[in-house]
Amino acid sequence: MPPTTPLRERIRTSAENRPGVYRWIGADDQVLYVGKSIRVRSRLLSYFRAERGEKMANLVRDARRVEWEYVPNEFGALLREMRLIQHHRPRYNVQHKRKRAYAFVKLTRERAGRVLPVTRVVDDAATYFGPFPKVGRVAETVRDLAYVLGLRDCPATTPIVFGDQLDLFGGVFSPVPGCMRADLGTCSAPCCGRVESVDYQARLRQAQRYLEGEGRAPLEIIRRRMAGAVMEREFEYASVLRDRLERLERFQAKLAAFRGRMESLTFVYRVSGYRGADRIYLVRQGRVRDEVPRPTSTPGRERIAARVHELYSEPETGPGGLTAHAAAEILFVARWFELHPKELKSTEAPDQWLERQRRGRCNGFGKSGAGHRPDTVELTLPDGLDGKS
Repeated sequence: MPPTTPLRERIRTSAENRPGVYRWIGADDQVLYVGKSIRVRSRLLSYFRAERGEKMANLVRDARRVEWEYVPNEFGALLREMRLIQHHRPRYNVQHKRKRAYAFVKLTRERAGRVLPVTRVVDDAATYFGPFPKVGRVAETVRDLAYVLGLRDCPATTPIVFGDQLDLFGGVFSPVPGCMRADLGTCSAPCCGRVESVDYQARLRQAQRYLEGEGRAPLEIIRRRMAGAVMEREFEYASVLRDRLERLERFQAKLAAFRGRMESLTFVYRVSGYRGADRIYLVRQGRVRDEVPRPTSTPGRERIAARVHELYSEPETGPGGLTAHAAAEILFVARWFELHPKELKSTEAPDQWLERQRRGRCNGFGKSGAGHRPDTVELTLPDGLDGKS
């Protein structure tokens, strides 16, 4: 008896032709592949018809068992598939196989903090701004910001001695910078005591306020330097400063627009499901925070209304604190509504949804839920952050 026969027989007798997500599992319970289908049974059985040497045939050969779960709609199936692939990193998956590289701007929490372009988030108490697809211009803009504010970009292991701490060294310490940036005037040089701690922390706060869209100190600094360069007839230097100013202005404007579009992805989303298994997805700033079956009784509606009120009244973490998985989910949700703009008619602002529940109109969105949402959602990324060169 071929080793695949028990697997095939189990699928044939147990699986149903309904939407869902499935996992092929190999030795040592390793997830080999995650997929989705609107007809799970037919899709799984098709693997056994693959020719020898094909990817599907190799997958069946390596698998020890297969598991599946039913998800009543396409949106939920895609979301579940993405989350499973992000979690398990199955080696047979092509799409989502590797962690997609996202750019974050990281503000480190060190004695002399740094502003850095990074591609992943770790639990290190730093503040992260993003997510954005990784491209080189992120690093360029972050470098501009560090140079304007005089923030260091040297390794974390660099010894730090602020100017107000030099007396601790009893004259032994030699205030020589570790790189040329101090002499060029692009770093305040906390490595050799050329800046006091209070001054350096103020520079870091200016960087954070700029990234949050609340401060324009770096832009004003460049404008003053440009004016000085023109007065000194240093036109080439003024041109360099002008280009830097334009990059930082575009970056901040696009960041603000991006955050606004993320906020527009905040709503209650009802999705019709297989055989009436409708779902309500609670989406906030592009992330699916909860999923509940559509209520059919008064107690059920009251429980969901309480959950909606709780979730949307909780304070947000702000512009930082996202994980790479959360970044992937935000971009997934944005892409879903870009490809399916009519689905916006099935969304409703949380306060309006709660008001309808209070008034007893609980049987769907209808006209009261359509029309107040935009016809389309475009999560346009900042220049150089859209994955295009």
